Amino acid sequence: MIFESLKPEVVSLLSRSELSIEERLFDLCQLLENKIAYYNWVGFYFRNGEKEELILGPYVGAPTEHTVIPFGKGICGQVAVSNQNFVVPDVSAQDNYIACSLTVKAEIVVPIFVKGKNIGQIDIDSNTPDPFSEADERFLEFICAKVADIF
Repeated sequence: MIFESLKPEVVSLLSRSELSIEERLFDLCQLLENKIAYYNWVGFYFRNGEKEELILGPYVGAPTEHTVIPFGKGICGQVAVSNQNFVVPDVSAQDNYIACSLTVKAEIVVPIFVKGKNIGQIDIDSNTPDPFSEADERFLEFICAKVADIF
């Protein structure tokens, strides 16, 4: 499986302490977008201090106007409140979906926890209908745990 073969690359990339956290996260976004065919937009959102909003961090993919997302709004905002993974097989079926691009068909968002606190999330959009499996969730949970280690 592609995920198992990518884990050592993820660990190696995130351990490059000569790079800033932002640079490492951007490189991680590039790795995932390049290696997993149905990952068409890969990015991070982080809590904006104590405010109940997310701010866009490093990402790869089409530009987005959604640089600030209030808690509760859209899939990312819901994950900020629920602290749970959110897999959306068909974004057109979601009432609270924030459309970034007409080509996006599915989305997966997995939170990042540091010392038990949700500090942000990885957000992946796919132009493929219903592409995400439990294997994607487990892999992204692995990534989020490794990302948490650099904060």
